[in-house]
Amino acid sequence: MNDRRTFIKQAGLVGLAGLVQPANIFATTMEKKQNTEKKSDTTKWADGSRLIVSVSMQFEVGGQPDNAESPFPRNMEKGFIDLPSATWYDYGFKEGIPRMLDNWDEFGIKVTSHMVGTAVLKNPDLAKEIVDRGHEAAAHGMSWSSQYNLSYEEEKKFIKDGADAIKKATGFNPIGYNANWLRRGKNTLNILQELGFKYHIDDLSRDEPFIIKVNNKDFAVVPYTIRCNDIVLIEGKNFSADQFISQVKLEFDQLYKESATKRRQLSISFHYRIGGTPQMVKATSDLIKYIQDHKGISFKRKDEIAKMAYEDKTTIREL
Repeated sequence: MNDRRTFIKQAGLVGLAGLVQPANIFATTMEKKQNTEKKSDTTKWADGSRLIVSVSMQFEVGGQPDNAESPFPRNMEKGFIDLPSATWYDYGFKEGIPRMLDNWDEFGIKVTSHMVGTAVLKNPDLAKEIVDRGHEAAAHGMSWSSQYNLSYEEEKKFIKDGADAIKKATGFNPIGYNANWLRRGKNTLNILQELGFKYHIDDLSRDEPFIIKVNNKDFAVVPYTIRCNDIVLIEGKNFSADQFISQVKLEFDQLYKESATKRRQLSISFHYRIGGTPQMVKATSDLIKYIQDHKGISFKRKDEIAKMAYEDKTTIREL
């Protein structure tokens, strides 16, 4: 009997010792809460969005060189101008951009238009209309040509002249930059920082914005896309409108899933002469409806995304 009482007494002490004290329970709960909040801080966007969609609309018409690439065979003899090809580019000015602008208005979204300086000077009214309808004007060089092979001063002039053309025609001071085919040179970022730009998009390395150091100062990167880009898929790989939209939907679905635990951005790029065709605008409408049916989705201009990246202390920094 005494042995049994001794066992019960000892077992009780062991049991009490094994219990977690209230203070420990509180500390553990608080630690879990803090970890959850920390995780939430780094996954949600500053405005509470779950996933942000960034749409680009290129503005290049009139800036292309003679006999630029087009759907026509490249079999023109030297010394002659490919006149039918020029009309393909003109279509984007006359039909494509106006149609896309109406579509963006219908769904209440704002986009970023990357504008070539010479294109803006040839079509100033249309460039201004884009800005007047609430969209961002970003710089895309003075002409549709390479810049990576220019000297520092030549490239600086090339970038500045393009930005000045935009400001003159639209009143908008561009702070974002996109090089021709994303091919910036070794001096490009230093020049952009020097000229007062706040971000560039010539980077495919992430699915969310991040901050780098340029001239020992913060500089934002708002990643671009070639996976969800009409000129790459439709003109480059002969996708149909249905195939293009299907691919972007797959991209969205996966990013939306990941956005539960990571900060995610979906980028989509349209070129006026391709994305502005009736079939593509109809397909894009269906895509936007699909995306907007999901909770926590925001469509934002790239300057807005860059601003959020600068202000959010949890933004990824690559130093």
